[in-house]
Amino acid sequence: MIYTTLSVTEENGIGLIVMNRPTLMNALNAQMRAEITAAVRDLGQRARVLVLTGEGRAFCSGQDLGDGASVNELDMGRTLREEYEPMLRAIYDCPVPVISAVNGAAAGAGANLALAADVVIAAQSAVFLQAFARIGLIPDAGGTYWLPRLVGFARAMGQSLFADKVTADEAAAQGLIWASIPDDRFEAEWRSRAEHLAKGPTLAYGAMKRALRASMTNDLDAQLDLEARLQGEVGKTRDFREGVMAFLEKRPAKFEGR
Repeated sequence: MIYTTLSVTEENGIGLIVMNRPTLMNALNAQMRAEITAAVRDLGQRARVLVLTGEGRAFCSGQDLGDGASVNELDMGRTLREEYEPMLRAIYDCPVPVISAVNGAAAGAGANLALAADVVIAAQSAVFLQAFARIGLIPDAGGTYWLPRLVGFARAMGQSLFADKVTADEAAAQGLIWASIPDDRFEAEWRSRAEHLAKGPTLAYGAMKRALRASMTNDLDAQLDLEARLQGEVGKTRDFREGVMAFLEKRPAKFEGR
């Protein structure tokens, strides 16, 4: 696929997707949503970790309100169902770990796009903003799903109603994201984390994602059953055998992702 709104590269097992509309703070138009969906689905079958980030001073400012139809013609329900949902599901269902490297402002749907990833690493200068109330909308792009699960009901409601900026440090303290990193170390940190995952037990990572997500709705019996089933699967992989041998031989494991 030829990408016009993204820069997409793959190297050493790391698939890097850079939203590339910096003059519009990487606002999401229909083309970008389709391209992110395609890039995640494609790279998720080849790379061992994906990184989603933004070009310029913003991660993503959310929906491009100047894209296409006038406000009177917008069908937000259709847009969410037909364009946002496939994009978010591609990230959520990706078989390999996905990192959001939030380099700057993540607002509205852009904030919730970041939260769809498995791990969110933010530059200390970045902010997260559930901006929807400012234009008479509710949080979408998965916001009403991610927020209460990550920060609890009270903070989710407050962030939605007041539409206040949340700094990267505050987001990390609340459990909204994994880490807030000083700007001068931000890129080195997310690259180091991506390299670590790219060298790890890829199939086990995929099983971890499935197990942890299922725990949000499973009862204990169902979760224990799922753990046993998934552990049975990854216990048959080459990476498990390599991990055991490396442990016994007191050397670093050389995982192959299979």
